[in-house]
Amino acid sequence: MAEDGLKKDWGVRVEGERIAEVGSNDRLLVEEGDQVLDASDRIVAPGFINGHMHMYGVLSHGITVEALVTEFSSFLEDFWWPYVEDRLNHELVAKTTRWACVEMIKSGITTFMDVLEGPNSIPGALEEEARVAEEAGLRSILSFEACQRKNPENGQLGLKENADFVRKHNKPGSLVQGMMSIHTLFTADREYVVQAKKMARELGCDIHMHLSESVYEPNWTIEKYGKRPVEIYQEWGYLGPDVMASQGVQLLPHELDLIARSGARLVHMPLSNCEVGGGVAPVPDMLVRGIKVGLGTDGYVNNFFEVMRGAFLIHKAYRQDPQVMPAKDVYKMATSLGAEALGRPDLGRLEKGCLADLITIKTDTPTPINEHNVYDQLVLFRNPSDVVDVMVNGRFLMADGKLLTLDEEKAKAETREMAEKFWRGNK
Repeated sequence: MAEDGLKKDWGVRVEGERIAEVGSNDRLLVEEGDQVLDASDRIVAPGFINGHMHMYGVLSHGITVEALVTEFSSFLEDFWWPYVEDRLNHELVAKTTRWACVEMIKSGITTFMDVLEGPNSIPGALEEEARVAEEAGLRSILSFEACQRKNPENGQLGLKENADFVRKHNKPGSLVQGMMSIHTLFTADREYVVQAKKMARELGCDIHMHLSESVYEPNWTIEKYGKRPVEIYQEWGYLGPDVMASQGVQLLPHELDLIARSGARLVHMPLSNCEVGGGVAPVPDMLVRGIKVGLGTDGYVNNFFEVMRGAFLIHKAYRQDPQVMPAKDVYKMATSLGAEALGRPDLGRLEKGCLADLITIKTDTPTPINEHNVYDQLVLFRNPSDVVDVMVNGRFLMADGKLLTLDEEKAKAETREMAEKFWRGNK
């Protein structure tokens, strides 16, 4: 499935880690010794781009705690920080990474960006994630959410965790790379934010922050600084094409204009925004302004088809307009546009020279898939069970529906046992 829609009887030739040719099957070059995959009963498509992930989030799936969450700050202060984030250690990081990778591969995700939040898990937590991500074979951008909410010393340790990781892993051809990341303006002061941005510039890497996930951050910054978050980031010299923000729910039109002019990118989490009561992000307005917007699971519901469906449906209901967020736009956010949002235009496309991160999806559907409905069929009516093959960098991670790099049942059993112990520790 090429960028311009469904191409019947077309195929892809892969050489090494890149796509060498895309075209009709009768014209593709097949040489002696080539491995040929007959995908005539499947759609060949670019792998999905999960632009924002918290792999440790599986620890909260189904958790029961005494905390009563009343609004966003309560979600963080009364639940997420004390019950989940502050209790992470290296073992928990490694095992949750393994299960998250299982979920992502089965969901057709070939690239993900993760933000590890765990002030008591550093130093060395990102290396634990990297070890398992490399084992899984997924393309990944890993970061630690640095902030000052614990104390200034831990804040500096978080910045160092990112910087050390970037220096080690950001090399040409590396499957696992890093970026700088901070939390929010309400957990980092001006000097800290400016320092993080300067470090990213010196390292030559991108920088990430959570942005206005609810009304809490804008209300907080207006009270403290007399301005809204995007205005502050602009004033502090933070915004730019090397910035990738996540969430972006409570943004006003003039903030969107500032983001668009700066070249900053954004990742949308339609489902987790609902969970925390944050609101509905103005994604249609972002797209109109030319902002590069991707999709993320946020470590909440890691079924990427559900995330696409959420992006397709929620905005229609919120705006009372069935024409907004058409399936084709959502699909692009999950592939080519999502790759651009991550700063990786060599991903998310079936084009010569792009990296060979591909998936195949069943076409054994109750209603036909054709060139007119392919985006609706994929976004609305397919599921991870329809993903047959997953390839990253020219290597199969899943073939004929079977995981090749990870033991799914072992990972599930380990995660369940670990979660039960983790939950008991909350009692």
